[in-house]
Amino acid sequence: MGDASASYIRMVQHLIEKCLVFRMNREESVEALSKYAGIKPVITSTVWKELEKENREFFEAYERQMEDRPSREEPPHKIQAVLSDFASKASDD
Repeated sequence: MGDASASYIRMVQHLIEKCLVFRMNREESVEALSKYAGIKPVITSTVWKELEKENREFFEAYERQMEDRPSREEPPHKIQAVLSDFASKASDD
């Protein structure tokens, strides 16, 4: 994998981490990153699955917490603002 590919994967990983902060599940994250950051769904989904493999205990606990949450705690425009801000900073590098 070239440096550009590794850098892109790291960026997607950071964006997924932002989605986790907003207590989004995989489907919501895939949708948000596609819509607001222009990341192809297959890429977000693949990176998410790799993160799950590497951090199994975290994701098991996260999923248990997600079962108890009311749906959509954060308004979509706030998620959009955070992802757009992050994506613009990442493109400046």
